[in-house]
Order: sequence, then C-alpha cells, then structure tokens
Amino acid sequence: MEIQNPNMDPSLPKAISGKNDVICQFQGFWVLPIFLQGTKQVLEHFKPLPNDVILASFPKTGTTWLKALLYSITNRSSKNLLITTHPHELVPSLELQVYANSSPHFPTPTSSSTRIFSTHMPYQIIGEILNSSDCRIVYVARNPKDTLISYWHFKNSMLLRKGDQPHPLEDFVSKFCEGTVLFGPYFDHVLGYRKEGLERPKKIFFITFEELKNDTNTHVKRLAEFLGCPFEGEDREEQVEEVVRGCSIDTLKSHEVNKSSDVPSWCMMPYNAFFRKGQVGDHANYLTKDMIERIDKLTREKFHGSIFEEKTECSSDTRSSLTSNTAR
Repeated sequence: MEIQNPNMDPSLPKAISGKNDVICQFQGFWVLPIFLQGTKQVLEHFKPLPNDVILASFPKTGTTWLKALLYSITNRSSKNLLITTHPHELVPSLELQVYANSSPHFPTPTSSSTRIFSTHMPYQIIGEILNSSDCRIVYVARNPKDTLISYWHFKNSMLLRKGDQPHPLEDFVSKFCEGTVLFGPYFDHVLGYRKEGLERPKKIFFITFEELKNDTNTHVKRLAEFLGCPFEGEDREEQVEEVVRGCSIDTLKSHEVNKSSDVPSWCMMPYNAFFRKGQVGDHANYLTKDMIERIDKLTREKFHGSIFEEKTECSSDTRSSLTSNTAR
C-alpha cells in the first residue's frame, strides 16, 4: 500500500507505526514527518556550548523525571520553579521545541550558566554535533519491556483523544521488536550511546531507570559530580535528599502544572500525559509469556548481556528488573 503524507519527503522509506501513524526513515531511524524539520534544523544550526548538558533518551524511559533531576541539580537556587513549571518547559527538546520552527526558541536564562536540553535523536544521528564541543551528555535507558508498555499506554492515550480505538498490544509488540516505532529501533538507540559512554565516560553519563530508582540518592550525587556541581558542605546529604524528594514522581505528579490538561504548542498531548506510574516491572501486568520470551530473546541477541541482566523481584507478581553494568 502506498503511504501518502503531504509533509513526507518522497525519497525517504515509509512505514506505519502504531495504529495509523505514517513515519519515515531518516539515517536509519524512524521519525514523524512533522518532527523531521526540527531534526534537520538541529543538525544544521545547533552549536552546543561547553557548559551545555544534553539529556538523551529513547521515548518513555524516564525522560521527564531526569529533566526534573538535572534541572534541580544544576539550578539549586531555582529548583522551586518545578512547582509552577512543567519539566518539559524547563528542559526543552532540541528537535520538538527549540528548533521546531525556522527561528530557534531558547529557554529563558536562569541563575545557572548551564543550559539543559533534551533530545530523542540517536547518537548515530546527532553524535557529530555533540562532539563539536565539551558539552556533557546524560543518557537514560530502561528495560525494553517496561519501555514498550509505557510507550503503548502513551500511544493509546493519543488515539483515545482523537476518538480512535486503542492499538492492540500484540501488534505494538511486533512493531517495537521490528524497530518501526518513533525514534526506533530501540536497541540501536541504546547501543549508540552505550558504546560512546564506555569509550568516553567523562563525556557521556549512561544510567538506567532501574538503577536510578533503586538508589536515587547515590546516583544524584554521581550526576552532580559528572556535571561539575557536586553537593558540598556539612549538610550535603540533606541537600541531596531535598533534590530527590522534590523530584520524586509522586511529588511531581502532585503539582497543579503537571495535572494540567492544557496541550502545549509543541506536542499533541496534555501536560498530565507525561506522568503515569514510573514503576519497575509493570510489564508483567500486561505482556504474555510469549511476548516476554520474544523481547528477552531479542534483548540477548542485541545487547549480549553487556547492558542489562535479569533479576527476580519478590512481590505479588513475578516482575523483571534490569540492572546496568555501567562503568563507574
């Protein structure tokens, strides 16, 4: 079937993602046509400064939480802005917000000299730009099964808002494993940043959602050291705890700005759509045994055990969590 879209570059390969989204393949990864302009603008015009921090991630891997944490770590005197401002406005996406139009829209300067941006672009596409300066990169990865389920819920929320039927899970699992989802393939996305992080740990801080959830305080301190703004003084543990508490998913979900049903100009979903459970192992409530086996087999083939290893948690359900072998 020929896929038509007025914003689509006819020279790019096309596919159907989700239930009926037309996506195109750009430099080996899949993007929505409406995001392609911003992506090209970033590649042509973005010049990172040495003090810039870039949060990179595949969608639905903990991006919103990391935005809050990174902002609080680097803007401690302004961290209360998280009460009144959504994390996605404090840490804007390069391709979806800053360079979405012909004129870049940079965030309002704060007390910190550090600019923080986010991107879902894979390293294979944006790596040369990021390597043009001494900017630092934080990459968050997440168990592919939990990533898939969070992504599936988000996509279904979009469909329901448009009055469409939800996307069958079995079909979404197939598309995720095939890589034909937005910014996919997932495994190639993770591996691009992982490889560079191992080779240049002072440039790229690679962390998993699971290890951050397991010991948030320790990794917040590590992040602060990596970003050049360590916690200091006799009350440094209290400072860390204040950041962790203020950026917890439950705390963020309680703010009125994050409960808002307003839809920002740069997204098709309301602000409250970016907060769901944030749990480890939630996939066990949705995926069948066959689905899990399919994803696990692919994970072993792609990662060769070098990023994640399976663990069993004792709870009301048998859940799977992932622990990173991240270089310290």
